[in-house]
Amino acid sequence: MTDNAKNYTLSAVFQSALTEVGAAHVLIRPHCPWQNGKVERLNRTLQVEWAYRRVYRSNGERTRALATWLRRYNTERPHSSLGGRPPISRLSRT
Repeated sequence: MTDNAKNYTLSAVFQSALTEVGAAHVLIRPHCPWQNGKVERLNRTLQVEWAYRRVYRSNGERTRALATWLRRYNTERPHSSLGGRPPISRLSRT
């Protein structure tokens, strides 16, 4: 889900990337930025807790640190919207 910016709606590269991973491009309704709130919150969390948390020597080093951060974010980090539980707690255990 993105806003209606031309860099998303007119980009052949972006559309190709979506097709490659089998994702559908959903646009928020015009003049309804609150629909994008969850994404904006995740972007802010990424900046504060991963991207700018420390000084990296290179973009490659920062990129390598992402997998560890995502694992912690999804399996350990408490989320207030989930009553202090991590997102993985929402998966059914069968």
